[in-house]
Amino acid sequence: MMDFALRCATNIHWQALDVHREARALIKNQIPCCIWFTGLSASGKSTIANLLEKRLHAEGRHTYLLDGDNIRQGLNRDLGFTEADRVENIRRIAEVARLMVDAGLIVLVSFISPYRSERRMARGLFTDAEFIEVFVDTSLDECERRDPKGLYAKARRGELKNFTGIDSIYEPPEKAEVHLESGVESPEVCMERIIEKLSSLQVSV
Repeated sequence: MMDFALRCATNIHWQALDVHREARALIKNQIPCCIWFTGLSASGKSTIANLLEKRLHAEGRHTYLLDGDNIRQGLNRDLGFTEADRVENIRRIAEVARLMVDAGLIVLVSFISPYRSERRMARGLFTDAEFIEVFVDTSLDECERRDPKGLYAKARRGELKNFTGIDSIYEPPEKAEVHLESGVESPEVCMERIIEKLSSLQVSV
């Protein structure tokens, strides 16, 4: 008989560390937070997030951008697009973002994250001041018109299953801290609106 007791969570205890999150943030001279971008594929999330990171970097901020496609090529490469896999995809990235905020970084997370329950789970890992949800609100018609990767066309032909907006639901945020209309406003204007929000929270100067 094999005993797997060492794998049980009851044998795991939180290790106290002498260098805490406040010390890590202080040395970077910034207030760490998680900026969570959500929206349909081709809504403009990654474009706006990239512009924002460039702006914050130019201001001397310590940042990291976690992009859905990039993460699926490494950490989450074992996950597909079933509902269960999508839930696990968000759980993992939320935990990574939490660790990065603990390290004192301003973390930008650009994931479709279609389910409200998973976004609530992610929010629950942070204090109210640390989590900023950004809803990149772009109509399905506009996203399909853009379709830079040809994914909507494949989904419409039935070649791509469980695609958000076509045969898998997207639940829009009900009370996002920042609501952007990227089909109406340019990516640059959207980025400036986030900067204004961060400035009001004293995250960016």
